[in-house]
Amino acid sequence: MPCPGKKVLHAYLTPEEYEQMKSLSEQAGLSLSTFVRRVCLGQDVKSRADQEAVRALLKANADLGRLGGLFKMAITEGRIREMQYAEFRQMLRRLEKSQAQVVACCRAVAESLKHRS
Repeated sequence: MPCPGKKVLHAYLTPEEYEQMKSLSEQAGLSLSTFVRRVCLGQDVKSRADQEAVRALLKANADLGRLGGLFKMAITEGRIREMQYAEFRQMLRRLEKSQAQVVACCRAVAESLKHRS
């Protein structure tokens, strides 16, 4: 679509190059035009998959936090009396370990994204 005040840039690509550019633009969730403009101007192009992975990790971290909170509340209110103290501590340690792993994954993904740009 013509846009007033904007110039058109033409480039010749092989069919393979075109398909690769189109695939990469789709992965980033951008139009081909926007993708090419950002790449050529050295601007940030973030993959939609990377963004979704970060959101999934953050959601998992929040879910683990809520689960731990509910578990502690149940213990405090005396709803889990038959559970032994050692089992209780072991369950909390597993939750904390899982949450630490999710946080480490978040940091690794964020670091990877930072180095890519």
